[in-house]
Amino acid sequence: MSTRRFPIDWPLVSVGLLLSLYGISIVYSAGQTDVMTGVAKLWKNQLIWFCLALGAAYMMSRFSVRLLDWLTWPLYGATIAMLLLLLVIGKGAGTAASSKSWLAIGGFRIGQPAELAKITVVLALAKVLSQFKEPPRTLLELWKPAMVVGLPWLLIMKQPDLGTGIVFIGFAFAMLFWAGVAWPLLVLVASPIVSLILAFNTFYWGAWFLLLLALVLWYKPYLYEGIFLVVVNVIFGVVSQIAWEKLQPYQQKRLLVFIDPNLDRLKSGYHVIQSQVAIGSGGWFGKGFTLGTQKRLAFLPAQHTDFIFAVVGEEMGFIGVTLAIALFGLLFLRVTKIAERANDSYSSLVAFGLLASWFVHVFENMGMTLNLMPITGIPLPFFSYGGSFMLASWMAIGILLRISAEGRGGRHSHFAV
Repeated sequence: MSTRRFPIDWPLVSVGLLLSLYGISIVYSAGQTDVMTGVAKLWKNQLIWFCLALGAAYMMSRFSVRLLDWLTWPLYGATIAMLLLLLVIGKGAGTAASSKSWLAIGGFRIGQPAELAKITVVLALAKVLSQFKEPPRTLLELWKPAMVVGLPWLLIMKQPDLGTGIVFIGFAFAMLFWAGVAWPLLVLVASPIVSLILAFNTFYWGAWFLLLLALVLWYKPYLYEGIFLVVVNVIFGVVSQIAWEKLQPYQQKRLLVFIDPNLDRLKSGYHVIQSQVAIGSGGWFGKGFTLGTQKRLAFLPAQHTDFIFAVVGEEMGFIGVTLAIALFGLLFLRVTKIAERANDSYSSLVAFGLLASWFVHVFENMGMTLNLMPITGIPLPFFSYGGSFMLASWMAIGILLRISAEGRGGRHSHFAV
């Protein structure tokens, strides 16, 4: 742990503080309802977690990148152990009461290890990718990155936690891109998932399969890799119905109401319908802080967690939504600059992986409140109520502060795009 003074990246800290304070104020507003709920005092807990998170960020910023690199595999191993433990003693919460995502002691939920896993898996994937002298060019070269992400991803999906699983896939592809992997290879890697999704419509799947064949012939992978990809896509297309039946009932309903919320207006479709009403009623300037009617009458479910962005839209209007998006945009731009100026490929990949994790959260959360994305129970960074996520987000900022302080600037390899 380093004790040497280093320059603080104030733009990064400032944006993080503004996002957190904005988020805490919205959590406070989410608790101001005309119907008695248990949300009214949660903003105080969020404020306490925010203070603890600042301390965690400071501690993480004291770890040099070299020390963080050295600790990567022990932290990854501890993550796998915790995820395995969750399958035995994990607890559920809210609409996902049947899941095993929470670590609990004596019936008291103390946190979600999956939030910290997002950081440790980014570190481990960066460690593996940074060891390549040249960007991976074949499927076979990607087996190590696939194993690093695949093992915790399987454990996450076993809980099951679809939202976190999507985040893992998202930052994995982003880091492969940042590492210099060619886009055709990334498309080929993603092709089985696309086949799984499109297999519910024969026409769409057939069109996709022809496109895939054309891409294989153009990119010209090794013969056995091309055959493997075609076979896997066919298999995924065939087993899509089996995969559908393996999903939990609440996950199936969330995907169905994404296509048409009116299929279950009073249950699974209720969330997104109320969210759209709330955001649409906000207009340009909103109904005023704490004055949102959908929220005050408790029509809006999960208004302090998954659907907190709907509170922003209803009470702060288009202006408030634009401010939130602008702050996230500034955060992403600043972290991209940190990744570009990083001292080495490992640091650059860690920075970009953390950025990608946040981006997937923001894109999916905002999208699901508008029914542009399926509901997956994914929180909005710095806004949604939750101690584990606030703690993990600021730990990530602490890591980024250290990478920024040690960075020299410039582009040194394929890993700094």
